[in-house]
Amino acid sequence: MGAFTAQARAEDELTIFWAEWDPANYLQELVNDFTTETGIKVTVETTPWSDFQTKTFTELNAKGDAYDMVVGDSQWLGVGSEQGHWVDLTDFFNKHDLKNKLLPATISGYAEYPAKSGKFWAIPLEGDVNGWAYRKDWFEDPKEKEAFKAKYKYDLGVPKTQKELRDIAEFFNRPDQKRYGVALYTDNSYDAMAMGVEQTLFSNGGSLGDYPTYKIDGIVNSKESVAGLQAYHDLFKFTPPGWNKAFFAEDNQAITENLAAMSMNFFAFFPALANPKTNPNAANTGFFANPPGEGGKAYAALGGQGVSIVSYSKKQELSMKFLEWFVKDETQAKWAKLGGYTCSKAVLESPEFLKATPYNQAFYDSMSIVRDFWATPEYAELLDQMNKRFYPYVISDKGTAQEALDGVVKDWTATFNKYKRYN
Repeated sequence: MGAFTAQARAEDELTIFWAEWDPANYLQELVNDFTTETGIKVTVETTPWSDFQTKTFTELNAKGDAYDMVVGDSQWLGVGSEQGHWVDLTDFFNKHDLKNKLLPATISGYAEYPAKSGKFWAIPLEGDVNGWAYRKDWFEDPKEKEAFKAKYKYDLGVPKTQKELRDIAEFFNRPDQKRYGVALYTDNSYDAMAMGVEQTLFSNGGSLGDYPTYKIDGIVNSKESVAGLQAYHDLFKFTPPGWNKAFFAEDNQAITENLAAMSMNFFAFFPALANPKTNPNAANTGFFANPPGEGGKAYAALGGQGVSIVSYSKKQELSMKFLEWFVKDETQAKWAKLGGYTCSKAVLESPEFLKATPYNQAFYDSMSIVRDFWATPEYAELLDQMNKRFYPYVISDKGTAQEALDGVVKDWTATFNKYKRYN
């Protein structure tokens, strides 16, 4: 950063907008190093998750310059690029060889739009993915192992397949002991339940469509997709009572309060489970990546965010310089050390990272198998329509998986026609 000096003007301060959570605090600590090196102040401004999307797009739609950069959800790539909110970072990607420095799945998930276009609109910042926590002490109890072996004819352990995950959830589901098999995402607002369902659907061979062509009929409602949705519906039977509006807080509580043997959650929330101050069962909590289905392929739902430069910012050049600092190997290593989830291959594959926490190996395994929801600008409508079709089936046992998925195809076809995606 030799071009920068401590003589930077006060008006050259940068503002990065993100949601209010621990990774944003880690980022503020990280960017303080940039300030020390350059004299340029960077503020990470946050707002509660419940306001994040609304506040962001209110500012963007007004073409405001309150924020120089935004750490936005992966689903925002389409609306951010097609509506001119984000600066094109394709040349930046090529200049810094990021296609070879970052995990491939994180590039397609957090940066590229349209799918497989080679156009990039964000730098992967907070890698995150849906994984699993489990009670090691329950799994390793000799009496439990003996009983499990007698019933299922194989050894109890970290599930190697979706079927084993289902068996283990069933085995530990004991309402009379106030113990349950599994904690899932069931909140039907925004993307909570959608992220939970999709990784089960993907791992059973299903899909949410062909993103480049918008083809969905015969894919979204294929027999493999039906099997995946059916599997999530069946897992829901082994959740604690009243588990019909659960998201990350409740799924962590399922482990800390001895409610469930296994709990789905994004890795961004696993530090609390590894910390004895916030989880009395921390020493007995293990982590694993979403297992494969019958076809042998495993997938995990993408979470996390990339950072984009706002096209209305008057400090785009300075923001670009900041990103040059952020993508350096030493910066990415510091980001990981502070608790941020880097997408740098060099850092993720290092022995230091893999051994740094009880969940880093599972995080790396999961980030290698991520798939995401649609990033097309009408993603919010698609999410809402999917929630309305899936929620009654999964939570209230209304209809069938085939009917729910056929309904999604009907709704999404109308939406894609409305936005002329087939022209």
